[in-house]
Amino acid sequence: MILWRRTIHSGEPTYEELSEGEEHHVPHVPRLRKQMRGLYYVPKWEVHMHSSVERQREIVAEHIRCENEHDWPGVHDTFVQDDRAYYDVVPLGVRFKGIDGVRNFYRTIATALPDLRIEVVSEYDVPACSIREVVITGTHKGEYLGLQPLGNKVRGELAAFYLFNEDCTKLIAERIYYDQAGLAAQMQAKQAGESA
Repeated sequence: MILWRRTIHSGEPTYEELSEGEEHHVPHVPRLRKQMRGLYYVPKWEVHMHSSVERQREIVAEHIRCENEHDWPGVHDTFVQDDRAYYDVVPLGVRFKGIDGVRNFYRTIATALPDLRIEVVSEYDVPACSIREVVITGTHKGEYLGLQPLGNKVRGELAAFYLFNEDCTKLIAERIYYDQAGLAAQMQAKQAGESA
């Protein structure tokens, strides 16, 4: 088994193959990670997994940063730029196909909630898929699924699944789950002081 040393520098993991002289100090127990003075020893096959997951985390962070800055071309650039890209809105049973479909989805959101804000609550990552639990907030100022804007503030919890291409350098898809009925109710709620 070839072993690698994992160290953390400025919050970023790095991997270094152990020299033969160092290997004999590490117990040879299959799939065992041994912590010794802040060093982690991992089998070589895990290095690729860790680096791809770190790359995914960077892409998702950039994606959400661009969403919060309303940099829609930046958001689009996190996806593959072809027909493999898609955006699933699971509560509606709708898939926006291809990179043009992805752009159309974001155009709809940018119109409906021009002050959209996303706060990440939890993060989960495995090779080829990252999941974020988030809270979205915004003001309903544009049509959304036929609902005319009343200027209401909205807030909702959402789970987003980010699916990656083969080398984990771009998103293939984002798939979101949220309470559509609750969001629509907030958008259409009568504001205080408004006559019935």
